[in-house]
Amino acid sequence: MVYNLMLTDTTGVPLHRVKISCNGYNRGSHTVNSESELIYIDRKYNINKLSKDMKTTTTFIERTYSTWEPRCVYWSPSTGDLLVGMYRYRTGKVTRYNQSGQLTQTIQNHNTGWRLYSKPSYITENNNGDVVVSDYDYESGAVVVTERGGRHRFSYTGHPSGSRLRPCGICTDALSHILVCDGRTNTVQMIDRDGQFLSHLLIRPSGIFYPQSLSYDVNTHCLWVGSEANNTLVIYRYITRQDALTDLNPATADVMESLSEIPTTGTEKPQQGNQCLLKLMSPPKLLHSLTVTGVYGCYHISCVTSDRVWVSDMNNLMLTDTTGVPLHRVEDSCSGYDKGLHTVNSESELIYIDRKDNINKLSKDMKTTTTFIERTDSTWTPRCVYWSPSTGDLLVGMFKDDTKTGKVTRYNQSGQLTQTIQNDNTGLGLYNEPHYITENNNGDVVVSDYDYPSGAVVVTERGGRHRFSYTGHPSGSELWPWGICTDALSHILVCDGTTKTVQMIDRDGQFLSHLLIGPSGIFSPHSLSYDVNTHRLWVGSRSNNTVVIYRYITRQDALPGKSESLLL
Repeated sequence: MVYNLMLTDTTGVPLHRVKISCNGYNRGSHTVNSESELIYIDRKYNINKLSKDMKTTTTFIERTYSTWEPRCVYWSPSTGDLLVGMYRYRTGKVTRYNQSGQLTQTIQNHNTGWRLYSKPSYITENNNGDVVVSDYDYESGAVVVTERGGRHRFSYTGHPSGSRLRPCGICTDALSHILVCDGRTNTVQMIDRDGQFLSHLLIRPSGIFYPQSLSYDVNTHCLWVGSEANNTLVIYRYITRQDALTDLNPATADVMESLSEIPTTGTEKPQQGNQCLLKLMSPPKLLHSLTVTGVYGCYHISCVTSDRVWVSDMNNLMLTDTTGVPLHRVEDSCSGYDKGLHTVNSESELIYIDRKDNINKLSKDMKTTTTFIERTDSTWTPRCVYWSPSTGDLLVGMFKDDTKTGKVTRYNQSGQLTQTIQNDNTGLGLYNEPHYITENNNGDVVVSDYDYPSGAVVVTERGGRHRFSYTGHPSGSELWPWGICTDALSHILVCDGTTKTVQMIDRDGQFLSHLLIGPSGIFSPHSLSYDVNTHRLWVGSRSNNTVVIYRYITRQDALPGKSESLLL
């Protein structure tokens, strides 16, 4: 809920706070006029004006109808009018007031008499006078655009059309584009003045993760983007001035400045291994299915041998064989999380997060438990672990609840911290909440990063440089990344909770295929483990205690024209 309205500068230092601004709404409850006066909705739903020197507050529009609440405001530079988005149970309207505060127009229905708005959240105006409203209530919404006179022009419902858009902050730019934050895909979408989709200008941007608010500066042509997840505000440039204003490629939109800048670590170039003897087979072949006794869901899997795996749900961590019979139960494993809480090293020792958020090591004979990494910083909580076969290091995904941010820490075999990966090269945070973590053959660190309603597969080089973030297919889809692994061909496999598929992308983030789609017995794949010795893929179910084993890679003979299947 929103309780503060602050004036700040580009350092993030607060300069003034409005004490009686409307609270409880993450909506467009304030605007600024040509006199640099703040116009805002107060707690009594009056619309007030704060003078430029911030010494005088006056009531500009007093609320007279108790059934209608003002939700959002926008001062029009072209007319000097104030546009107000109003709400009354399940319906909305737009009212226009002149500079004296007199009501001059109401926009509520289109020409068939049906209502235009459900619940206006943000409002702005385009260069041609169109009134542009971010209208959203519960499941989905639309960008509703009318002419200045009130005639309905179009309603944009996402890309492709009807994609359950959750419109948040909205603005227009000097080229009459309409920009809107979509809370479902965590993108900033750009459409033209006639409602045609142009691009995802930003996709789950670093540091912001959940773009919520927008403001376009007509003097500098900079775009200010605010986060719903934290208190970060980022400034972008995507329009350049030549003889006329022209678009930059959205993929190369520059980060001009961040209000929370942090230096990044160094990088190194990892090497790539030989993979020439293996090839994909299609479709994947189902080899075996097992029901794991002692768990109600299979939220994470760690292979020990070709016939033994550790499987966990939110409360139990069990060792089982291919019959599903429990062989051992860890009594002090972390509970309450459906994340990658355990991993296995080259000595077949289990490394896991316990209930005190320490990272423990259980011996191969399961008789001795030692604390490998003791939690010393109460502000950071380990969420997922992965032991690196190539370096012997332990990678840990960490989460800080008060700032809703994450990081990856690397520990050597002695348990000493050797690296922290947290920000990209602009100083913006890479992670929101790491759920699962793994490593690719070239040393890339691969993280399944998710916090409702969507997330990304975030990939950095071994040294920490951000390579890419995969947000689903097509790019900017509502990816819910869960279990993740890589295979001998350096593919990245990820379970997607939205589509209930296992998606395969290449090492550079390009979508290759839906390897599994709602697989029988699992229905909702949640966890993955790739056995590098047998090239089997273990897939665990979120909805029940079933694990299935697939083969989708074969070994090709070194002699031309000959091949053989893997012995699985």
